[in-house]
Amino acid sequence: MPRAVILGGTGLIGRAAARRLLAAGWDVVAVGRDRSRMPEDVAAAGGRFVAGDRTVDGELVAAVGEGADLLVDCLCFTAAHARGLLPLLADIGSTVMISAKAVYIDAAGNHVNSAVTPDFDGPVSEAQPTMAPREDIDHRSREGYGANKVAAEHVLLDSGHRVTVLRPSRVHGDGALKPDTWVFVKRVLDRRGVVVLSRGGRGVDQTSAASNIAALIEVVASRPGPRILNSADPDAPSALEISRIVGAHLGHRWREVLLGPSAPAGLGRHPWDRVPAIRLDVSAARQLGYRPAGDYAATVTAELDWLASAARLPAGFDHGYFAPMVDYAAEDDYLAAR
Repeated sequence: MPRAVILGGTGLIGRAAARRLLAAGWDVVAVGRDRSRMPEDVAAAGGRFVAGDRTVDGELVAAVGEGADLLVDCLCFTAAHARGLLPLLADIGSTVMISAKAVYIDAAGNHVNSAVTPDFDGPVSEAQPTMAPREDIDHRSREGYGANKVAAEHVLLDSGHRVTVLRPSRVHGDGALKPDTWVFVKRVLDRRGVVVLSRGGRGVDQTSAASNIAALIEVVASRPGPRILNSADPDAPSALEISRIVGAHLGHRWREVLLGPSAPAGLGRHPWDRVPAIRLDVSAARQLGYRPAGDYAATVTAELDWLASAARLPAGFDHGYFAPMVDYAAEDDYLAAR
Protein backbone atom coordinates (compact mmCIF):
# COMPACT_ATOMS: atom_id res chain seq x y z
CA MET A 1 0.00 0.00 0.00
CA PRO A 2 1.55 3.35 -1.02
CA ARG A 3 1.93 5.91 1.77
CA ALA A 4 1.03 9.59 1.53
CA VAL A 5 1.76 12.29 4.09
CA ILE A 6 -0.24 15.51 3.79
CA LEU A 7 0.96 18.60 5.65
CA GLY A 8 -2.15 20.61 6.38
CA GLY A 9 -4.14 17.42 5.89
CA THR A 10 -7.23 18.66 7.73
CA GLY A 11 -7.56 21.84 5.68
CA LEU A 12 -9.43 22.65 2.49
CA ILE A 13 -7.07 21.02 -0.03
CA GLY A 14 -5.61 18.48 2.38
CA ARG A 15 -8.90 16.81 3.22
CA ALA A 16 -9.86 16.60 -0.47
CA ALA A 17 -6.51 15.01 -1.29
CA ALA A 18 -6.91 12.57 1.60
CA ARG A 19 -10.32 11.48 0.34
CA ARG A 20 -9.07 10.98 -3.21
CA LEU A 21 -6.02 8.99 -2.18
CA LEU A 22 -7.87 6.85 0.36
CA ALA A 23 -10.41 5.93 -2.31
CA ALA A 24 -7.50 4.87 -4.54
CA GLY A 25 -6.08 2.55 -1.87
CA TRP A 26 -3.40 4.75 -0.28
CA ASP A 27 -2.34 4.79 3.35
CA VAL A 28 -2.87 8.46 4.28
CA VAL A 29 -1.42 10.45 7.16
CA ALA A 30 -2.97 13.88 7.72
CA VAL A 31 -0.61 16.17 9.63
CA GLY A 32 -2.12 19.13 11.45
CA ARG A 33 -2.24 21.05 14.70
CA ASP A 34 -5.91 20.53 15.61
CA ARG A 35 -7.31 17.01 15.75
CA SER A 36 -10.85 18.40 15.94
CA ARG A 37 -10.55 19.53 12.30
CA MET A 38 -10.02 15.98 11.08
CA PRO A 39 -13.11 15.16 8.96
CA GLU A 40 -15.05 12.18 10.28
CA ASP A 41 -15.35 10.61 6.85
CA VAL A 42 -11.58 10.77 6.31
CA ALA A 43 -10.95 9.04 9.63
CA ALA A 44 -13.65 6.46 8.92
CA ALA A 45 -12.00 5.67 5.56
CA GLY A 46 -8.71 4.91 7.31
CA GLY A 47 -6.97 8.28 7.32
CA ARG A 48 -4.74 8.83 10.34
CA PHE A 49 -4.19 12.14 12.09
CA VAL A 50 -0.71 13.02 13.34
CA ALA A 51 -0.14 16.18 15.34
CA GLY A 52 2.66 18.29 13.94
CA ASP A 53 3.80 21.90 13.74
CA ARG A 54 6.58 22.72 11.26
CA THR A 55 7.68 25.66 13.39
CA VAL A 56 8.63 23.34 16.27
CA ASP A 57 12.00 21.60 15.96
CA GLY A 58 11.68 17.90 15.22
CA GLU A 59 7.92 17.76 14.78
CA LEU A 60 7.98 17.81 10.98
CA VAL A 61 10.54 14.99 10.86
CA ALA A 62 8.53 12.97 13.37
CA ALA A 63 5.30 13.48 11.44
CA VAL A 64 6.77 12.38 8.11
CA GLY A 65 8.53 9.42 9.65
CA GLU A 66 10.81 7.22 7.56
CA GLY A 67 9.70 8.54 4.20
CA ALA A 68 6.67 8.28 1.95
CA ASP A 69 5.69 7.65 -1.63
CA LEU A 70 3.99 11.05 -1.70
CA LEU A 71 4.37 14.22 0.36
CA VAL A 72 1.82 17.00 -0.16
CA ASP A 73 2.60 20.35 1.47
CA CYS A 74 -0.50 22.54 1.64
CA LEU A 75 1.14 24.99 4.06
CA CYS A 76 4.37 26.02 2.35
CA PHE A 77 4.24 29.83 2.30
CA THR A 78 7.87 30.90 2.60
CA ALA A 79 11.39 29.95 1.58
CA ALA A 80 12.04 29.01 5.21
CA HIS A 81 9.14 26.55 5.09
CA ALA A 82 10.57 25.08 1.89
CA ARG A 83 14.09 24.77 3.31
CA GLY A 84 12.64 22.86 6.25
CA LEU A 85 11.41 20.20 3.81
CA LEU A 86 14.72 19.65 2.03
CA PRO A 87 16.26 17.18 4.54
CA LEU A 88 13.19 14.95 4.12
CA LEU A 89 12.91 14.81 0.34
CA ALA A 90 15.52 12.16 -0.35
CA ASP A 91 13.11 9.61 1.13
CA ILE A 92 10.04 10.90 -0.72
CA GLY A 93 8.93 9.45 -4.05
CA SER A 94 6.97 12.48 -5.23
CA THR A 95 6.51 15.87 -3.55
CA VAL A 96 3.75 18.38 -4.23
CA MET A 97 3.86 21.98 -3.07
CA ILE A 98 0.63 23.98 -3.19
CA SER A 99 1.43 27.46 -4.48
CA ALA A 100 -1.03 29.97 -5.99
CA LYS A 101 -1.85 32.00 -9.09
CA ALA A 102 -0.98 35.03 -6.94
CA VAL A 103 2.61 34.63 -8.12
CA TYR A 104 1.82 35.77 -11.69
CA ILE A 105 2.28 39.33 -12.96
CA ASP A 106 1.06 40.98 -16.15
CA ALA A 107 3.10 43.13 -18.54
CA ALA A 108 2.74 46.11 -16.20
CA GLY A 109 3.85 44.15 -13.14
CA ASN A 110 0.37 43.91 -11.60
CA HIS A 111 -0.73 40.79 -9.75
CA VAL A 112 -3.99 39.67 -8.18
CA ASN A 113 -3.20 41.44 -4.91
CA SER A 114 -2.24 44.73 -6.59
CA ALA A 115 -4.42 47.82 -6.35
CA VAL A 116 -4.91 47.54 -10.12
CA THR A 117 -6.51 44.39 -11.53
CA PRO A 118 -3.97 42.62 -13.75
CA ASP A 119 -4.64 42.20 -17.46
CA PHE A 120 -3.12 38.93 -18.64
CA ASP A 121 -4.48 39.21 -22.18
CA GLY A 122 -5.80 35.65 -22.17
CA PRO A 123 -5.47 32.46 -20.15
CA VAL A 124 -2.37 32.42 -17.93
CA SER A 125 0.11 29.64 -18.64
CA GLU A 126 2.94 28.45 -16.41
CA ALA A 127 5.34 30.46 -18.60
CA GLN A 128 3.80 33.74 -17.45
CA PRO A 129 6.29 35.96 -15.55
CA THR A 130 6.04 35.95 -11.77
CA MET A 131 6.78 38.33 -8.94
CA ALA A 132 10.39 38.51 -7.79
CA PRO A 133 11.10 36.14 -4.89
CA ARG A 134 11.28 37.85 -1.51
CA GLU A 135 11.89 36.80 2.07
CA ASP A 136 12.06 40.27 3.63
CA ILE A 137 8.31 40.92 3.69
CA ASP A 138 5.49 39.26 5.64
CA HIS A 139 3.88 36.50 3.56
CA ARG A 140 0.51 37.44 5.05
CA SER A 141 0.59 40.88 3.39
CA ARG A 142 -0.86 41.66 -0.03
CA GLU A 143 2.58 42.34 -1.53
CA GLY A 144 4.27 39.57 0.38
CA TYR A 145 2.02 36.59 -0.28
CA GLY A 146 2.92 35.93 -3.91
CA ALA A 147 6.56 36.99 -3.55
CA ASN A 148 7.12 34.58 -0.67
CA LYS A 149 5.41 31.78 -2.59
CA VAL A 150 7.82 32.37 -5.48
CA ALA A 151 10.76 32.18 -3.08
CA ALA A 152 9.47 28.88 -1.71
CA GLU A 153 8.99 27.53 -5.23
CA HIS A 154 12.58 28.39 -6.13
CA VAL A 155 13.99 26.61 -3.08
CA LEU A 156 12.15 23.40 -3.92
CA LEU A 157 12.56 23.43 -7.70
CA ASP A 158 16.27 24.22 -7.42
CA SER A 159 16.83 21.38 -4.97
CA GLY A 160 17.10 18.63 -7.58
CA HIS A 161 14.30 16.66 -5.94
CA ARG A 162 11.12 15.52 -7.69
CA VAL A 163 8.89 18.41 -6.68
CA THR A 164 5.75 19.48 -8.50
CA VAL A 165 4.45 22.98 -7.79
CA LEU A 166 0.69 23.42 -8.23
CA ARG A 167 -0.79 26.88 -8.78
CA PRO A 168 -4.56 26.91 -8.14
CA SER A 169 -6.97 29.85 -8.14
CA ARG A 170 -9.82 30.70 -5.76
CA VAL A 171 -10.02 27.26 -4.18
CA HIS A 172 -13.44 26.02 -3.08
CA GLY A 173 -14.63 23.05 -1.05
CA ASP A 174 -15.75 22.11 2.44
CA GLY A 175 -13.57 23.25 5.30
CA ALA A 176 -12.57 26.63 3.84
CA LEU A 177 -11.89 29.46 6.28
CA LYS A 178 -12.79 32.01 3.60
CA PRO A 179 -15.38 30.25 1.38
CA ASP A 180 -16.18 32.58 -1.51
CA THR A 181 -19.74 31.35 -1.94
CA TRP A 182 -20.63 32.57 1.56
CA VAL A 183 -21.61 35.90 -0.04
CA PHE A 184 -24.51 34.04 -1.67
CA VAL A 185 -25.13 31.26 0.85
CA LYS A 186 -25.61 33.84 3.61
CA ARG A 187 -28.23 35.57 1.48
CA VAL A 188 -30.06 32.27 1.11
CA LEU A 189 -29.91 31.55 4.84
CA ASP A 190 -31.14 35.09 5.54
CA ARG A 191 -33.94 34.61 2.97
CA ARG A 192 -32.70 37.70 1.17
CA GLY A 193 -34.93 38.48 -1.81
CA VAL A 194 -32.33 40.30 -3.86
CA VAL A 195 -28.76 39.76 -5.03
CA VAL A 196 -26.73 42.85 -5.99
CA LEU A 197 -23.71 42.44 -8.27
CA SER A 198 -21.19 45.03 -9.34
CA ARG A 199 -20.36 45.46 -13.03
CA GLY A 200 -23.40 43.45 -14.00
CA GLY A 201 -21.93 40.29 -12.50
CA ARG A 202 -19.49 40.00 -15.43
CA GLY A 203 -16.43 39.47 -13.22
CA VAL A 204 -14.52 36.23 -13.72
CA ASP A 205 -11.77 34.89 -11.46
CA GLN A 206 -11.07 31.25 -12.29
CA THR A 207 -12.03 28.76 -9.61
CA SER A 208 -10.25 25.59 -8.46
CA ALA A 209 -12.22 22.87 -6.71
CA ALA A 210 -10.26 21.17 -3.95
CA SER A 211 -11.47 17.89 -5.46
CA ASN A 212 -9.96 18.85 -8.83
CA ILE A 213 -6.66 19.76 -7.20
CA ALA A 214 -6.79 16.35 -5.51
CA ALA A 215 -7.30 14.68 -8.89
CA LEU A 216 -4.16 16.38 -10.18
CA ILE A 217 -2.23 15.41 -7.04
CA GLU A 218 -3.08 11.76 -7.71
CA VAL A 219 -1.71 12.08 -11.26
CA VAL A 220 1.49 13.72 -10.04
CA ALA A 221 1.96 11.00 -7.41
CA SER A 222 2.40 8.42 -10.17
CA ARG A 223 4.44 10.72 -12.42
CA PRO A 224 6.98 12.41 -10.13
CA GLY A 225 9.22 15.10 -11.50
CA PRO A 226 10.24 18.76 -11.17
CA ARG A 227 7.58 20.93 -12.79
CA ILE A 228 5.02 23.70 -12.36
CA LEU A 229 1.35 23.08 -13.17
CA ASN A 230 -1.68 25.31 -13.06
CA SER A 231 -4.67 23.69 -11.36
CA ALA A 232 -8.18 24.94 -12.09
CA ASP A 233 -11.73 23.89 -12.84
CA PRO A 234 -12.52 23.07 -16.49
CA ASP A 235 -14.81 26.09 -16.72
CA ALA A 236 -14.65 29.71 -15.49
CA PRO A 237 -18.14 30.95 -14.60
CA SER A 238 -18.89 34.61 -14.05
CA ALA A 239 -20.14 35.95 -10.73
CA LEU A 240 -23.67 36.10 -12.14
CA GLU A 241 -23.47 32.48 -13.22
CA ILE A 242 -22.11 31.48 -9.80
CA SER A 243 -24.94 33.29 -8.02
CA ARG A 244 -27.44 31.35 -10.13
CA ILE A 245 -25.68 28.05 -9.43
CA VAL A 246 -25.79 28.70 -5.68
CA GLY A 247 -29.41 29.83 -5.69
CA ALA A 248 -30.54 26.87 -7.77
CA HIS A 249 -28.68 24.30 -5.66
CA LEU A 250 -30.08 25.67 -2.41
CA GLY A 251 -33.59 26.13 -3.82
CA HIS A 252 -33.71 29.90 -3.43
CA ARG A 253 -34.84 32.55 -5.89
CA TRP A 254 -33.96 36.23 -5.77
CA ARG A 255 -34.22 39.32 -7.91
CA GLU A 256 -30.99 40.12 -9.70
CA VAL A 257 -29.80 43.71 -9.50
CA LEU A 258 -26.95 44.08 -11.98
CA LEU A 259 -25.15 47.33 -11.30
CA GLY A 260 -23.69 49.61 -13.94
CA PRO A 261 -20.74 52.02 -13.79
CA SER A 262 -22.79 54.76 -12.08
CA ALA A 263 -23.51 52.65 -8.98
CA PRO A 264 -21.92 53.67 -5.67
CA ALA A 265 -18.37 52.45 -5.22
CA GLY A 266 -18.15 49.22 -3.29
CA LEU A 267 -21.79 48.26 -3.72
CA GLY A 268 -22.33 44.73 -4.99
CA ARG A 269 -18.77 43.58 -4.26
CA HIS A 270 -18.01 39.86 -4.53
CA PRO A 271 -14.91 37.65 -4.63
CA TRP A 272 -14.95 37.18 -8.43
CA ASP A 273 -15.01 40.89 -9.33
CA ARG A 274 -12.25 40.73 -11.95
CA VAL A 275 -12.55 42.63 -15.21
CA PRO A 276 -10.57 41.78 -17.33
CA ALA A 277 -11.26 38.16 -16.52
CA ILE A 278 -8.56 35.98 -14.97
CA ARG A 279 -8.33 32.44 -16.32
CA LEU A 280 -5.67 29.75 -16.02
CA ASP A 281 -4.36 27.58 -18.84
CA VAL A 282 -4.41 23.97 -17.62
CA SER A 283 -3.30 22.30 -20.85
CA ALA A 284 0.00 21.17 -19.28
CA ALA A 285 -1.87 19.31 -16.53
CA ARG A 286 -4.16 17.69 -19.08
CA GLN A 287 -1.18 16.53 -21.14
CA LEU A 288 0.18 14.85 -18.03
CA GLY A 289 -3.05 12.89 -17.66
CA TYR A 290 -5.17 15.11 -15.40
CA ARG A 291 -8.93 14.68 -15.72
CA PRO A 292 -11.09 16.94 -13.56
CA ALA A 293 -13.50 15.48 -11.05
CA GLY A 294 -16.16 17.85 -12.38
CA ASP A 295 -16.96 21.38 -13.49
CA TYR A 296 -17.72 24.24 -11.12
CA ALA A 297 -21.43 23.50 -10.73
CA ALA A 298 -20.74 19.85 -9.92
CA THR A 299 -17.87 20.41 -7.49
CA VAL A 300 -19.02 23.51 -5.61
CA THR A 301 -21.86 21.52 -4.04
CA ALA A 302 -19.41 20.24 -1.40
CA GLU A 303 -18.87 23.79 -0.15
CA LEU A 304 -22.51 24.80 -0.47
CA ASP A 305 -23.89 21.81 1.42
CA TRP A 306 -21.25 22.21 4.13
CA LEU A 307 -22.02 25.91 4.60
CA ALA A 308 -25.80 25.44 4.53
CA SER A 309 -25.79 22.58 7.02
CA ALA A 310 -23.00 23.66 9.38
CA ALA A 311 -24.17 24.15 12.93
CA ARG A 312 -21.52 26.85 13.24
CA LEU A 313 -18.84 28.35 11.07
CA PRO A 314 -15.29 27.15 11.80
CA ALA A 315 -13.01 28.97 14.19
CA GLY A 316 -10.99 31.47 12.21
CA PHE A 317 -13.78 32.20 9.73
CA ASP A 318 -13.06 35.63 8.23
CA HIS A 319 -16.26 37.56 8.91
CA GLY A 320 -14.52 40.90 8.35
CA TYR A 321 -13.63 39.96 4.78
CA PHE A 322 -17.25 39.24 3.87
CA ALA A 323 -18.92 42.08 5.77
CA PRO A 324 -18.70 44.68 2.94
CA MET A 325 -20.09 42.12 0.49
CA VAL A 326 -23.26 41.52 2.49
CA ASP A 327 -24.02 45.11 3.47
CA TYR A 328 -27.80 44.84 3.26
CA ALA A 329 -28.39 48.34 4.65
CA ALA A 330 -26.35 49.96 1.86
CA GLU A 331 -28.14 47.85 -0.72
CA ASP A 332 -31.56 48.76 0.68
CA ASP A 333 -30.70 52.47 0.68
CA TYR A 334 -29.62 52.25 -2.95
CA LEU A 335 -32.73 50.32 -4.01
CA ALA A 336 -35.06 52.68 -2.13
CA ALA A 337 -33.57 55.67 -3.93
CA ARG A 338 -34.00 54.24 -7.42
